Formats: sequence, C-alpha cells, structure tokens
Amino acid sequence: MTEKKKVSPGMIMKVMDYGYEKAVNGFSGFDSAEEMARDYMDNGKDLVTNANSLIRWQISKAGTSGFLTSLGGLITLPVAIPANVASVIYVQIRMIAAIAHMGGFDLKDDKVKTLVYLCMAGNGAKDILKDIGIVIGKKVTTNMINSISEKTIVAINQKVGFKLVTKFGEKGAINLGKAIPLVGGIIGGTFDSVSTNAIGNVARKTFIESGEE
Repeated sequence: MTEKKKVSPGMIMKVMDYGYEKAVNGFSGFDSAEEMARDYMDNGKDLVTNANSLIRWQISKAGTSGFLTSLGGLITLPVAIPANVASVIYVQIRMIAAIAHMGGFDLKDDKVKTLVYLCMAGNGAKDILKDIGIVIGKKVTTNMINSISEKTIVAINQKVGFKLVTKFGEKGAINLGKAIPLVGGIIGGTFDSVSTNAIGNVARKTFIESGEE
C-alpha cells in the first residue's frame, strides 16, 4: 500500500541527482549526454544550429510513449515518486546536459550541474537568479561559474526544487497515493513539448549563445 503524501522539493532534488548521474554516465542502452551531444556536433554546422536540432529531436522523439516506456531502468528510484515524472526529468536533464557539453562545460563540475538544474525551471530561471541576486545577460562564462559560491548553489537548488514541485503538481503528475505505472497514455500527457522547448531554449542561451557572435 502506497502512503499518500506530498512530494517535497528535497524529493525532487534526489530524483534530479539520480537523473543527472544517469544522464552523465549513460545507462542500459541510452547514450550519455556527452555521446548525444557528439552526434549533433559532427555535422559541420554551428553550435546554435546543432543545439536547435537536438532540442527538436528531443521534443519529437521523447514525446512518444514508446521512447519513455523504454526508460524502465529509472523505476529503481531513490525516492517514492511516479516513474513517469522521473522519466520526464531524466529526459530533460540529459538534453540540457548535452547542450552544456556542446558549449564546452564540464558536466562533472557541481556548479555546472546546478546551472543545468536551473535550466529545468525554464522561463522561471531568470526569476530564480534575480531572487538570489545574480544577473545573467547572455552566455555563461567560466569566470561566472567559478564565482558561484556553495551557498548560492544551495539556494539555486532549493528554488528549482520548489519550482518543479509546483510545475508537476499543476499537471496532476505527482500523487504518491496513486503511483502510476509507466504506461503510454499517462506519459504522453505528462511530457510537455512546450515546456521542454522552453527549457531547451534557456539551456541554449545559457551555455552556447553569444559565443556565436
């Protein structure tokens, strides 16, 4: 019997950490973020074009029930959260991480990981940064990343966690009293191509754009 309780930002962050580890290292037949990025960097086009191609593929491919259903390995989660929610989080994190790798950033760096998480807030990312007193105009620079303190990392992660609880809660995707199996209809409704596109655009602006000027 599943206990009915609310999902906390801390639970979301555990799933984010789990998804990030899978995105960086790859798992059970799925390319890592770096491998996926390389597939889009070998076509001789500029980084912005490559990133846009990756985002378009992510939206068209990952929105299908068959693709997300094959993410069965994610069911072994560190917290009790519906697998469909965890799958969407993983897919979006891997997309962002791949774009960060395209921009030349080290995915093993905790500060880069925090910025990947920040992009998960989509259009709300700027508001989060504004709340903690950081202004990012265009592309993130190495110096800017190096200046991020541990305290700032914690603050960003907390705010992203709250944002995602609200986001998934509005979609009715999170209800631990009804832990939903990984079935096509549910996933199809949960995977939001509009928000994924917004997240991809924020990731491109954060890690790549302005370097192309």
